[in-house]
Amino acid sequence: MTTPSRNHPDEIVIGLVSISDRASSGVYDDKGIPALTEWLSHALSSPWRAETRLIQDDAATISATLIELVDTVGCDLVLTTGGTGPARRDVTPEATLAAGSKEMPGFGEQMRQISLNFVPTAILSRQVAVIRETANHAALIINLPGQPKSIRETLEGLRDASGALQVPGIFAAVPYCIDLIGGPYVTTNAAVVAAFRPKSAQRATSA
Repeated sequence: MTTPSRNHPDEIVIGLVSISDRASSGVYDDKGIPALTEWLSHALSSPWRAETRLIQDDAATISATLIELVDTVGCDLVLTTGGTGPARRDVTPEATLAAGSKEMPGFGEQMRQISLNFVPTAILSRQVAVIRETANHAALIINLPGQPKSIRETLEGLRDASGALQVPGIFAAVPYCIDLIGGPYVTTNAAVVAAFRPKSAQRATSA
């Protein structure tokens, strides 16, 4: 693939993939992509652009979509929603692992840790994250839960009644991961989620 065309050097191209048999066939409206788009619009302070896909819960389709978004479109980050439970049709994790070059297990571990603060059935979730690498490009792919409320909680983290952060959300680690795989420098709105970088990786701000 060629390097993605960016409107700004720091623009991140994000693939948003909602995986649902019924939503993709028009039985009901998809809620995953609108929830992700709304959250990202509040969370990101640097330029970003989304590529969206609404697809059926089929392993071959999921893998092909992830590969297309990374290899052809040039996405730096791909977020999926749906298909991560124990039901027979839930095959998103397997399809994601098949499209990946290396697994990033900490993301799934932290998502389950956050969700366990809300529901005991969080142990049934099977979200995974991977890096997909090609000859001249790499992207982070993360499976998210299917419900908008759970999407926000896992991305943003767990807060107490006063709004103080108790458990960091997974998105705090995403910008630095994108740095490490050669992507654009992503900044966030700290009131929503504070991106963490070691001091040596932080960009100097102009006076």
